[in-house]
Amino acid sequence: MTSPSAAAPAAKGPGFPEFVCMIALMMALNALAIDSMLPALPDIGNALGVTNENSRQWVITAYLLGFGAMQIVYGPLADRFGRKPVLLTGVGIYVAFSFVAMLAPTFETLILARVGQGLGSAATRVLAVSIVRDRFSGRTMARVMSLSFLVFLGVPIIAPSLGQVILLVAPWEAIFGVLAFAGIALMTWTALRLPETLHVQDRLPIEAGRIARAFREAVTNRISIGYTLAMTMITGALFAFINSSQQIFFDVFKAPALFTTVFALIAGGIAAASILNARLVEKLGSRMIGHTALLGFISFATIHLLVALSGHESIWTFAVLQCCTMFCFGLLAGNFGSMAMEPMGHIAGTASSAQGFISTIIGSLIGFAIGQSFNGSVVPMTMGFTFCGLAALAFVLFAERGRLFVARNPVPAPAE
Repeated sequence: MTSPSAAAPAAKGPGFPEFVCMIALMMALNALAIDSMLPALPDIGNALGVTNENSRQWVITAYLLGFGAMQIVYGPLADRFGRKPVLLTGVGIYVAFSFVAMLAPTFETLILARVGQGLGSAATRVLAVSIVRDRFSGRTMARVMSLSFLVFLGVPIIAPSLGQVILLVAPWEAIFGVLAFAGIALMTWTALRLPETLHVQDRLPIEAGRIARAFREAVTNRISIGYTLAMTMITGALFAFINSSQQIFFDVFKAPALFTTVFALIAGGIAAASILNARLVEKLGSRMIGHTALLGFISFATIHLLVALSGHESIWTFAVLQCCTMFCFGLLAGNFGSMAMEPMGHIAGTASSAQGFISTIIGSLIGFAIGQSFNGSVVPMTMGFTFCGLAALAFVLFAERGRLFVARNPVPAPAE
């Protein structure tokens, strides 16, 4: 149960709009580190002697693996030492490895630096969710996450274009300099404006037995693990798109000039969905919106697969169908994350790290596997989307004991 003091804005801390933007920047740091890389992959490969185009996808996947793996560590640390010092330490690691990547002499060094970037930025994923959960719960939490997700989604719209603009005036290494600057900006902002949200009396000691019990609860609670695995599958589809997108536009459609524009259109679909979700979630509820969006995701992915198999795929059918699919992703992502955290308020930091570890590690491997199956067509990606959507539906049905749209065993709303 969230106490009134926990739900209210902290004294001398940011107001609601600033708080949402701060959380959004924490989340956006990761999108910037991923999507700004996409236009630079050919240049990175050429400069560092990578001849296999599919191997360039390691620039994305290495970051995601580091990002996922370290989340399992940051949760218990945040529950013990507080949110703010752990956040600042993680972002500091991200900044340091951004400079290492900027100076990397070989592809192997770059990949190690990308893992290091991910290890540091994992703190932002765990702490963003935990800080929001410290202050809000239920549908209000879902609204905060949706609004943060909206600001965060502005980054994928502009990040590839930002990377392309940097490449017009500087070498690919400069992109990592921009990432370091973004990390420094976040560190400065949070150091000056974010108060500690975890009360001293709520801090938990680092005890192996307690942490094991908390992780066991997070992965055995039916709602928590069901929605975590559903989000894992949808995340895998997203990573498959990110891994494959540059090759699809450059090699399949022979339209590199349209890459940033269509990518922005698709990302804009996710942003539009987040706006809609933020306006409707407190009225309709997370389940109604999330479950409907998942069925839409599966439908559009299946239609896209059939178009690709029929040989009638064009850059315009790809743009429209992918935009519709990712619009559904934008509706379900924040809601699935919020529902996974519903029963985990008493162990928010540890639960967030467990859920993030599972969804990012497994999701990145699924996305990498789909990306590595790229064969000069969009069929592997659309087939992967369809499979991921159906698997996500199976996990949602497991979480809700075969029922959609309404909770079978509703979780009582915490007092606010």
